Amino acid sequence: MTAGPIRVVLADDQPLIRTGLRVLMSETPGFDVVAEAGDGAGAVALAAAHRPDVVLMDIRMPGVDGIEATRRITADGTARVLVLTTFDDDHNVLGALRAGASGFAVKDMALDDILDAVRVVAAGDGLLAPGVTRMLIEEFAARPRPPAPPRALPGVTGREHEVLTLVAHGLSNAEIAARLHISAATAKAHVARLLSKLDARDRVQLVITAYDAGLVTPKR
Repeated sequence: MTAGPIRVVLADDQPLIRTGLRVLMSETPGFDVVAEAGDGAGAVALAAAHRPDVVLMDIRMPGVDGIEATRRITADGTARVLVLTTFDDDHNVLGALRAGASGFAVKDMALDDILDAVRVVAAGDGLLAPGVTRMLIEEFAARPRPPAPPRALPGVTGREHEVLTLVAHGLSNAEIAARLHISAATAKAHVARLLSKLDARDRVQLVITAYDAGLVTPKR
């Protein structure tokens, strides 16, 4: 993240939502809305033109949707993407995360929480409020689907498997440390090694990897 204000492109097909976010950010020090788009194609073009820190991306938009727009923006490293969603859209969120989004914010969250999410993603952490993360993970896990057979993760130790599973359940480093009776610094080191070994950009990608590997058992 740059030392100046966080440069944001707003992408949502609802003008009222864009206006509300723009007004909020204009009244909050540390944010600069550099452009707005009403569809995915516009978001891709504006991200390329302005090179913002974060694109706040709606999923459901006409033409090029938010998932495809996210894929195009993150593929060339134009910007980090924070997905805007409602829980009516939750079946699409995992697709957006797979496409390269660094996290998500729920539209009915408190506005200050959305700003916090933008700050976290801009900082490169990709870790959103654990409560919201857990809510969405629970939504995914509760959906009936064939169980995925566990697959090997070469180079990942037994302890790292434990840490990865806890990350997938939305636990913070401090919570992982408490659960495994290790120091917070050790938990952080395990997460850092997992990011490196699994070539994951952030914790969001670790969650996806854990589900793909069958380390997390879906609820029934």
